[in-house]
Amino acid sequence: MRYSIHHKEETRRRIVDEASHRLRKDGIEATGLAPLMHAVGLTHGAFYAHFASKQALVEAALDEAISQTLEHWPDPHDAGELHDFVEGYLSPGHRDNAADGCPLPSLSAELGLRGTPSPATDTLVERFAARLRPTSLDNTASQDEERGLAALAAIVGALSLARAVSDPALSERRRRTRLDRAGRWAHCAHRDPCIKDNARAAPADPARE
Repeated sequence: MRYSIHHKEETRRRIVDEASHRLRKDGIEATGLAPLMHAVGLTHGAFYAHFASKQALVEAALDEAISQTLEHWPDPHDAGELHDFVEGYLSPGHRDNAADGCPLPSLSAELGLRGTPSPATDTLVERFAARLRPTSLDNTASQDEERGLAALAAIVGALSLARAVSDPALSERRRRTRLDRAGRWAHCAHRDPCIKDNARAAPADPARE
């Protein structure tokens, strides 16, 4: 049987796409090569015509998952879009569909435990943290990198916990609590006085005492 000149490339793309969904849904260790290859209509042995190892596939699949994630959650340009960004990330649909979602809640812990952190993950963390910085809305010089990373850790952690608990009501409470707080933060994101040190009250003016 004669294949097109693009057949191998197309087959590799199908393997990577299937793996990107399975890794996010089932995790790295639970994603077996034989079931994966069967799902795309190939034998286990055919895997090594495309990848040198499972780790090479993990990197390619993680790159694909990150590309899909960045396309799905574009850069916010104002406070309303920032709120929509956070609301979409913490939505029930994202919570209940890990296979098509952000890989950070699914794979961060496992990558760390396996001792195989990925440069691709660095890219996603940096891009998402930038999108969550208040200064990303007004294009000013950033002194809010830590705040962006903290916001990212909060929403990733909230989604991870919402997926992990068995009580649906508790899952929803955890998701809604973080969403409510994120919504207030996004509403203030374009106002420096509201964002900066918003947890601390301004010192009293002695002249007004």
